[in-house]
Amino acid sequence: MAFLSETLARVKPSPTVAMTGKVADLRAAGRDVIGLSAGEPDFDTPDNIKKAALAAIDGGKTKYTAVDGLTELKEAICAKFARDNELHYTPDQISVSSGGKHVLFNALMATLNPGDEVIIPTPYWVSYPDMVLIGGGTPVFVEGKPELGFKISPEALEAAITPRTKWFIFNSPSNPSGAAYSRAELKALTDVLMRHPQVWVMTDDMYEHLTFDGFDFTTPAQVEPGLYERTLTVNGVSKAYAMTGWRIGYAGGPKALIAAMRKVQSQSTSNPCSISQWAATEALNGPQDYIGTARAAFKRRRDLVVDALNACPGITCATPEGAFYVYPSIAGCIGKTTAGGTLISDDESFATALLEEGNVAVVFGAAFGLSPNFRISYATSDAALTEACARIKTFCEGLR
Repeated sequence: MAFLSETLARVKPSPTVAMTGKVADLRAAGRDVIGLSAGEPDFDTPDNIKKAALAAIDGGKTKYTAVDGLTELKEAICAKFARDNELHYTPDQISVSSGGKHVLFNALMATLNPGDEVIIPTPYWVSYPDMVLIGGGTPVFVEGKPELGFKISPEALEAAITPRTKWFIFNSPSNPSGAAYSRAELKALTDVLMRHPQVWVMTDDMYEHLTFDGFDFTTPAQVEPGLYERTLTVNGVSKAYAMTGWRIGYAGGPKALIAAMRKVQSQSTSNPCSISQWAATEALNGPQDYIGTARAAFKRRRDLVVDALNACPGITCATPEGAFYVYPSIAGCIGKTTAGGTLISDDESFATALLEEGNVAVVFGAAFGLSPNFRISYATSDAALTEACARIKTFCEGLR
């Protein structure tokens, strides 16, 4: 359609959102589908956070706030960064937006010019490349090789950097693989970045609190203070506190960048929801007991799913360090035919057939830039995961 922006021709809809919508449609039609596509904790938001939201409503705190966040929330975010990450910001270095995705979008819109390159490790969260394209930039992909635990090497990062590189987008623990970089692994990458002063770092730490087996989470500007003035450290309350629908993301970074992001936001959404901001303030300042409880549940679910998938013919599944995803390989299923007669030619055909014949919804690996894999979110009940894995095993056993 000639009326539409040419930019849209370069952008595709979010595959994860599309699959979640398809699951809802199938369930409405009476299908018994187990959805493992949405990255959303199944736990309820903790009571203290809900009570803070109700108190804000009762207190009439329902008006516009400052464009990029309440002072009280910004102060809570500064305290969180100091407490958890050894990073020290002032409120004018903090941006609050309607979710972590919005933070990333604002930063890219505020900084990208045509021809700017943005390095994105694969597998990547589905929205990174398309946000870069909307901003007129060029995504440059660096493969996180399976044999390296889906992590990129310092040599590969170095080879991808050019004079046109503006950003390096970093996500640990990773969506979709769950891979997390140790302090030593991260230091090796930051050593590379220190040699290239034109490259800024956008670190997506949304799964910071969901690491297992004693893993010590660190973030780039914490590991290499020399990167502080060119790092945007992004986080949010959605995954850590089961607040996905509240839509609050935040970031700390250099004042000039934060001011530019504020300008973008002032002409798009303006302030995030006031009630959600008061709830997020309580989430960061209040008791943190929920995090440990959720982490223990997610570790149990991770182990359940990894063990079950590795018992499926044709599937191999690594054990991730964090987040609530696994990213198994279906290399052993390629070229086979399902019981319903569908040829498994790639991970997309695998996911489609699994949904149609096995009633399990997953997201195919090509959506994340690395095949032949698929992503499972284990942020759902143990019972649903057990049944889903049984269905996947039956589906794989039927391949010929």
